[in-house]
Amino acid sequence: MAEKNIPYKIHLTEEEMPRAWYNVRADMKTDHRPILNPGTLKPVTADDLRPVFCDELVSQELNDRDRFIEIPGPVLDFYRMYRPSPLVRAYFLEKELKTPAKIYYKYEGGNTSGSHKLNSAIAQAYYAKAQALKGVTTETGAGQWGTALSMACGYFGLDCRVFMVKVSAEQKPYRKAVMETYGATVTASPSDTTQVGRKILAETPNTTGSLGCAISEAVEAAVTSDGYRYVLGSVLNQVLIHQSIIGLEAKAALSKYGEYPDVVIGCAGGGSNLGGLMAPFMADKLAGSASPRFIAVEPASCPSLTRGRFAYDFCDTGKVTPLAKMYTLGSSFIPASNHAGGLRYHGMSPILSQLYHDGYLDEARAVGQVSVFEAAGLFARVEGLLPAPESAHAIRVAIDEARACAETGEAKTILFGLTGTGYFDMAAYIQYNGGVMEDYIPTDEDLKRGFDGIPELPGVE
Repeated sequence: MAEKNIPYKIHLTEEEMPRAWYNVRADMKTDHRPILNPGTLKPVTADDLRPVFCDELVSQELNDRDRFIEIPGPVLDFYRMYRPSPLVRAYFLEKELKTPAKIYYKYEGGNTSGSHKLNSAIAQAYYAKAQALKGVTTETGAGQWGTALSMACGYFGLDCRVFMVKVSAEQKPYRKAVMETYGATVTASPSDTTQVGRKILAETPNTTGSLGCAISEAVEAAVTSDGYRYVLGSVLNQVLIHQSIIGLEAKAALSKYGEYPDVVIGCAGGGSNLGGLMAPFMADKLAGSASPRFIAVEPASCPSLTRGRFAYDFCDTGKVTPLAKMYTLGSSFIPASNHAGGLRYHGMSPILSQLYHDGYLDEARAVGQVSVFEAAGLFARVEGLLPAPESAHAIRVAIDEARACAETGEAKTILFGLTGTGYFDMAAYIQYNGGVMEDYIPTDEDLKRGFDGIPELPGVE
């Protein structure tokens, strides 16, 4: 079965694991627009960010010079418990699709959190511990990030306060249970525990919540609690730096067999998974040494790249965070309550937004959740893994690309990210299997309500 003696799973040794993260900003032709202080509309400084983030994470967030950033020893030690993660040749999926394409996926679900989020969570918790903080606050949507951070904080003995999007907390109680098992405090957001949460509830008492709401609450909880800082699981530059280990390992594993992807596919919510997977391959594209095609896959119900605006916007609903230039649906945008697949943030990473705007991130594709779960079911049956709904967005497009190869006869090499497992997402699978799952695609009027909240900043490009 194995072509060119390529095994089903390609494993790197511990000695082959990267010792430094890659910072794509250092190689970008045009850096993303600076994050702005909403009070002054001037680029944020380290002093602006230190009350919110850990000191070392502030440095990484603003770092546009260093191509590589050394991974601290304690973080490497923790990584060794579940990394290097396997790169898998999807032979059975190829056979099912009767495609000449070679399909690979980087599997990030082999840890208790069940996703790639642990790669950044353990780094951020380490820096908080090194700064002698008491604890951290954060938000979580589907729950992967909150789960990963609760694990990391438990490991380093930090308090962890998680604000979980209300509709996700209701749909996924087992995620909450896992977080609490690791010692985290989990609050459904918006809540009455913060000033901004009470304000949101007063204005929209029946809201199902959003990541923007949860971010507002988590930031407020951090800046009003002595010895705490806020941490985020996606979107930020620092997170994409940490997640670059995914792509660095994938590239190293492929190179052992003389392989290189023609197409790189990742699901895209805030950008952490796609940004991490594509990072070293994007370095090649920026240098002109290779030209892989990059495809970002997002849910049709939260289409920030495909239907959003490239504009400065707040990163949270309560408008307490800095302004970022990104593709956005407006900080007040809330996906439909039947949206089951995660990837529910209103904006996209400034790095990925700039790369998309400049044409280096080649394509953004929005897909409906019914077709996403159809792809998830097919993958589970032939490859033996139950994918997270987020991951299944990438699977959907990988299948579509492989089927296109079957029609044209092109033997492309396709790489996608399998961000994690779907065992905490069974309510959504039950809906799909029962034939009651529906797609919801926002109307132009729905999107206009979010766009109307994007701030107008005369003189700011």
